[in-house]
Amino acid sequence: MFITLEGPEGAGKSTNREYLAQRLREQGVTVCLTREPGGTPLAERIRELLLSPSDEPMAADTELLLVFAARAQHLQEVIKPALARGEWVLCDRFTDATYAYQGGGRGLSSARIAELERFVQGDLRPDLTLVFDLPVEVGLARAAARGRLDRFEQEQRGFFESVRTTYLRRASAAPERYRILDAAQSLEDVQAAIDRLLPAMLEHRGG
Repeated sequence: MFITLEGPEGAGKSTNREYLAQRLREQGVTVCLTREPGGTPLAERIRELLLSPSDEPMAADTELLLVFAARAQHLQEVIKPALARGEWVLCDRFTDATYAYQGGGRGLSSARIAELERFVQGDLRPDLTLVFDLPVEVGLARAAARGRLDRFEQEQRGFFESVRTTYLRRASAAPERYRILDAAQSLEDVQAAIDRLLPAMLEHRGG
């Protein structure tokens, strides 16, 4: 099963990915944890390019192509081999983030992103996407509390409002794949919501 965890800055994706992995392992599931952009040494170098502030502004198309370049490497080296071995892949961000950040945030067309999605991924799509949703001001405050902001975290509030809107619109359009979790709750409440999703995930394994 290919599960992606999505959401804006400060939503707790990484923490909850670890929690979900632990709960799945308790049920005998072999789990591969990874992230985007990144996941392989080469893709992590591309991640550094994408996240590091620079005196030279990055063109939106450059950003989009770098994201998919990292994804192509990630799919080839990590995601597809893990799925072929029968592992469950839990990925912190995937192509929904591209629609949200480069589409919603940067204003690039969904058609252009979809064309690259088909080119790089073929028919591969996540089986389940967990969207950790919270108000923009809450997420930005959490991100700021972590320390130095990366290139995306330095964007203006309007950028992140567009990111959030895009995530919610995509989830609403395909409820069979997406589950929205209220990430403004306490960590305990978010993880209780994850626990409630576990039976359906494990039923997928049985099927």
